[in-house]
Amino acid sequence: MRAIRNARPLGGHEPIDLIVDGGLITAILPAGIEAVGPDDLDLGGRFIMPGLWDEHVHLTQWAQHRRRIDLSAAESAAEAAAIVRSSIHQGDARDEVVVGVGFRDGLWPDAPTVALLDAIALDRPIVLISGDVHCVWLNSAALVRFGVDASIADDCDGVLREDAAFAITAQLDSAGDDELDRWVDEAAREAAARGVVGVVDLEMRWNHDDWQRRVEAGFDALRVEFGVYPQHLDRAIEQGLRTGHHVAGAVAVGPLKVITDGSLNTRTAYCCDPYPDAPAGSYGRLNVPPCELHPLLARASDAGFDLAVHAIGDAANRLALDVFAKLGRGGRIEHAQLVHEIDFARFAALGVTASVQPEHALDDRDVAERYWPGRTQRAFALRSLLDAGAHVVLGSDAPVAPLDPWVAIAAATARTRDERPAFHPEQSITVVEALAASTRTLVGMGEAADLVVLDVDPLTADSTTLRTMPVALTLLGGRVTHADAALSVAAGLIAESTEA
Repeated sequence: MRAIRNARPLGGHEPIDLIVDGGLITAILPAGIEAVGPDDLDLGGRFIMPGLWDEHVHLTQWAQHRRRIDLSAAESAAEAAAIVRSSIHQGDARDEVVVGVGFRDGLWPDAPTVALLDAIALDRPIVLISGDVHCVWLNSAALVRFGVDASIADDCDGVLREDAAFAITAQLDSAGDDELDRWVDEAAREAAARGVVGVVDLEMRWNHDDWQRRVEAGFDALRVEFGVYPQHLDRAIEQGLRTGHHVAGAVAVGPLKVITDGSLNTRTAYCCDPYPDAPAGSYGRLNVPPCELHPLLARASDAGFDLAVHAIGDAANRLALDVFAKLGRGGRIEHAQLVHEIDFARFAALGVTASVQPEHALDDRDVAERYWPGRTQRAFALRSLLDAGAHVVLGSDAPVAPLDPWVAIAAATARTRDERPAFHPEQSITVVEALAASTRTLVGMGEAADLVVLDVDPLTADSTTLRTMPVALTLLGGRVTHADAALSVAAGLIAESTEA
């Protein structure tokens, strides 16, 4: 048992003491009533709130992403190629396959081509992954290295989308399990330093063995719920897995994840209206039609899985909602980026959670205006979803956006991150609403002692402070997973590695 002393709830309330036992908050008292114990933490009047969750990450990709060539600043295909060329010449790309990440070609004046990358390296494979991870750009050597069919290669000019792209990225894990697990552990500890206590990991892998191995090696920085993809559903059912099944440590099975359409930047999000200047009838791409989606979700549901459906375009969202209606049960729609006006209310009526990533609105505001003209008032429409009664949760989709809930909270509330006017400010939500959508617990008796301690009250912080919010302390089940230098010295903290 330990006491967390002199903690100030958000909103200007008087300091309190929390008693934590067995990972739970067992009592809340006015500060200073109880005698001081040797394991107590004195917060010195700092602010306390529930720990943060990122409800949609790809943790393995996020861990790898930061070790690859960053193409996010490229404003043309030629500029992206130049960044790759420079990285190779400087010796930054040491693996057999050169991998770059983060390009966004939706507004480029020129097209990515095989020839551009072949001019850099004809014999060394180059694979560049788009910022939305739904598209890859390859040179000739990479097309050969990854066995891309010659007829497809001739037609695609080095650019593969959706399932063809996912098949390539799945083969890029050059690191062994031990090294990759170290990278994941490092990324998780950095997330804890931002106040994160849990993530929903929707990595497109067989996650069960990965997470069991990581916990056995000592992973204890976060709570993790991992997704299962359709290609692994039979295996999961055979092993008796279901949502909520405890795997090891603070790791449990999460939902079945299905990707029904593409993305905005890759122009494959499935929409009710055609893409401007696209070939006739180009409404995006429906990866899983309703006639296949319904029996898949029904089987997973019968086996005990919660359901998470990726849908970005308004047509994909409508079709996903139709399937949930047919199933007669709720679930989650991941992204819900473009929703038709008549469909907002259906989220609440059907019990479907909108799992959204607010930073995407700022990454995509210009490309949305270009490819969803006249419809952006209902894009990334958090206010409309909440006003319609939908349950909304926030995430990052890391590596598409940083694994940092404060970035998402700032984006959701300010709808801008620079000097530009807010992008559809009528769709902003309040800080209170954004915090509620980023947490799973309360500072209350019987709640898990998953807590974040701050020097600044986020309810009074401006958007810049929110985006860069300094985190003094993070507790997982009452155990310290992060402490800044000032609080470490003041409270005499050392690392605590016992399992939550």
